[in-house]
Amino acid sequence: MDTRPASYVVAVRDGAVLLAHWNEGGRTGWTLPGGGMEDDESTEETAIREFREETGYDVALDGLLGVDTHYVAAADRLSVGAGPLRSVRIIYAGHIVGGELTHEIDGSTDECRWVPLEEVAGLDTVSLVGAAMAMVKAR
Repeated sequence: MDTRPASYVVAVRDGAVLLAHWNEGGRTGWTLPGGGMEDDESTEETAIREFREETGYDVALDGLLGVDTHYVAAADRLSVGAGPLRSVRIIYAGHIVGGELTHEIDGSTDECRWVPLEEVAGLDTVSLVGAAMAMVKAR
């Protein structure tokens, strides 16, 4: 089984959360800005770098919301012939400190948008979003 650590940020402003539209390998869905760790990064560095790459914003982290583990069967992987995947998703709260909203080019996301919190449940989201929203409510 492959293990992939990744970091994500929940940024809420004026009653809306910043989401990124994941679009990879013919699969799509709304997710949190974030992604996989590089070998030389901490989880915090990953969250800040990935957030900037996907949104154009600079973010300051406000603390750890929690960790979510997600399993993907081999048959559901994007990489043909890959075994099962355990994704360890580290989720931080954060707030914008600079930059401007910019869509990622040539990445796994193609759009970012501030979504009113009451509209999130009506979107096609990946499981990460539900897990993170539950962590925010529990906080």
